[in-house]
Amino acid sequence: MTQKRKVALVLASGGAKGFAHIGAIEALEESGYEITSIAGASMGALIGGIYAAGGLNKVKEWMYDLTNKDIFNLADFTLSPHAFLKGDRVIEVLKSIVPDCNIEDLPIPYCAVATDVKTGKEVVFSSGSLYDAIRASISIPMVFSPVEHGEMLLIDGAMTNGLPLDRVVRHEGDLLVAVNLDNYEWGDDDRDQYNKLTSDTKGKTFSQKLRSGWNALSNNYFSLTYDTLLILMKSNIDMALRLTPPDIYLNVVLGDYGFYDYHKAEDIAQLGKVQMRGVLVGNDL
Repeated sequence: MTQKRKVALVLASGGAKGFAHIGAIEALEESGYEITSIAGASMGALIGGIYAAGGLNKVKEWMYDLTNKDIFNLADFTLSPHAFLKGDRVIEVLKSIVPDCNIEDLPIPYCAVATDVKTGKEVVFSSGSLYDAIRASISIPMVFSPVEHGEMLLIDGAMTNGLPLDRVVRHEGDLLVAVNLDNYEWGDDDRDQYNKLTSDTKGKTFSQKLRSGWNALSNNYFSLTYDTLLILMKSNIDMALRLTPPDIYLNVVLGDYGFYDYHKAEDIAQLGKVQMRGVLVGNDL
């Protein structure tokens, strides 16, 4: 009987694009690889943590059934000056599917990364509550409220280490496998959602015109801010790849699928699966 090759898996951040991680994991397992450790940032931390807890099959069924209406219902809006979503409701739903546990009790080593706003330093979660780690790591600036953790104020791990190749636990003879997500290029859907300007004001009331003007200003602000964040995230991922080159590297090409296409989970996962299969065949591993 052929012994399975061991894999230390690292999953990048990328919003809804991170559903591609599900397919990549499935392709690895179907090709005879054994994932023996995992690390992730943001959506990579979420998918990786759920996988490490043994709940990915259950959670993916819920994810694949999500509609735009479901996603809106998950939005727990807040008046906080830091973000427009609390980010807690989705965590509670995940807990109802896969109960919380301590990271150190997981069957395989796992870690998630976040960023301390106060110091600008990376924070690594390798113990304690799984969902506390995931919630901190997915705290997209301006979208989800930052997480208070002791003296720290935590935001998305992608701000400091969007592909934590240097944080995953290694075992003798394992392969370091990294999954990146389209190198943080904007998809058309991203620009549609964050850069849509309302130019037609015919027939609108004054308040509607005023609201349209504010939305246009806000969308330009968000677009510029997100472009800046994407440049930062791409730079630190490029640096990570240079400092710790993986044995197998997949940069999933996602075309027009964007950061906010949470209602297209199954299609995005399929892209990750097909492309990971291609990489494995190409590497003859």
